[in-house]
Amino acid sequence: MPLRRKAVIDVGTNSVKLFVADVRGGSIQPLREESTQTRLGRGFYEDHLLQPDAIAQTAQAVGTYAAQARDLGAESLRIIATSAARDAINAADLLKALGHATGVPVEVISGEQEAAWVCQGVLGDPRLHNGGIVIMDLGGGSTEFILAGGDLPQRSRSFPLGTVRLLEQHPHSDPPLPVELARCRSFVSDFLQREVVPFLEQGWKGQDHNRPQTLIGTGGTATILARMDGGLTGYDREQIEAQTLDPARVTWHVESLWGQTLAQRQSVSGLPPNRADVILTGVVIYEAVMRELLLNRLNVSTRGLRWAALMD
Repeated sequence: MPLRRKAVIDVGTNSVKLFVADVRGGSIQPLREESTQTRLGRGFYEDHLLQPDAIAQTAQAVGTYAAQARDLGAESLRIIATSAARDAINAADLLKALGHATGVPVEVISGEQEAAWVCQGVLGDPRLHNGGIVIMDLGGGSTEFILAGGDLPQRSRSFPLGTVRLLEQHPHSDPPLPVELARCRSFVSDFLQREVVPFLEQGWKGQDHNRPQTLIGTGGTATILARMDGGLTGYDREQIEAQTLDPARVTWHVESLWGQTLAQRQSVSGLPPNRADVILTGVVIYEAVMRELLLNRLNVSTRGLRWAALMD
């Protein structure tokens, strides 16, 4: 089977990501991975209109990445857009800007497709084929929950819960106040109990194995949690995926980060300075998911949506 160099650009609510890899059959060899925060979803959740400056910055980042992919010899380039693009009233403005910047049509994928690809990418790692697991892909505008057994997805859904969305719904002081953390925690727990827990409970009832104990996290927040916990200053896939956190450790990170000013968080090892605001809501979501779903271990996967999009 011939080796093919492919590229995917993922246009998310918080950031634009580039993934270039050599693909042969079911094997992927990453060549370049980049991320630029453009905060496409800023100011979005009040009226569901993408802001012109956010569209322009996102289009510029996508155009730059498309040029990089071509310079690296990618024979195919796929551009996919997720939560903010599919929810926006003026999504056509974004698609027009991206098309002008790249000459490539943009695929706005559904929440169901996003969840399916996340599952396919994560389960491409054979080390995770060990019984029932819950996969969670936390983004800026949505979170995909997937219940998987063995190497197959059994139940999946995209929910309107994301780091940027939550940050805009629950603004905080600098440094955050204890009451602001309490309100954010309460909101997330209530959302999970109302929306996510019943959905997953229905799936667990039909499983042959025991209720899952492990949460597989993918996306920026999970990667940053692993980097902070391991004191990792760079991006090393093997080291990131080797990190394991229990609920108490995740809570430690929540309380530590929420007790610091923005400037202090920007100097935390493993935390990119431009993520020092959205990390607050991200870690609260992970803390609540582990607590409400009675999951005792968090493993991190750096594979997911973009891996599967290359294979599809």
